[in-house]
Amino acid sequence: MALKQQIDADIKQAMLAKDQDRLRALRALKSMILLEETKEGGSGELKPEDEIKILTKAVKQRKDSADIYRQQGREDLLHTEEAEIAVIETYLPQQLSPDELKAKVQDIITRVGASSPSDMGKVMGVATKELAGQTDGKAISAMVKSLLA
Repeated sequence: MALKQQIDADIKQAMLAKDQDRLRALRALKSMILLEETKEGGSGELKPEDEIKILTKAVKQRKDSADIYRQQGREDLLHTEEAEIAVIETYLPQQLSPDELKAKVQDIITRVGASSPSDMGKVMGVATKELAGQTDGKAISAMVKSLLA
């Protein structure tokens, strides 16, 4: 089932269950998908990699907001963002553990033939494409830096 149809079905379930946190997150996702489908030059139908980009973007936005709310001591808003993150992450592929990430990045470094920190750009280009949706860019970048140092 395509992501859009799955979200539509889950919105109905959240309405019936009166789960406001889940409903708010799902409606935001549906809105992001509709915007992407109808934007100028769009084909109207999203590819799986586009869906993952949308989900990753949604999680990143909420994590950034959660960090700000944590710094400001706004526990009420922090709870809302964390609840939405949990809902959105259920649609993302399984996230990599630090050990799995290290193994995959080492494999990419070997394939690309990188040997020094100046090769970081080559490694990051391949790593971000292959590991999209499985971990965030900050974690990939940190791992590449530590392995190439």
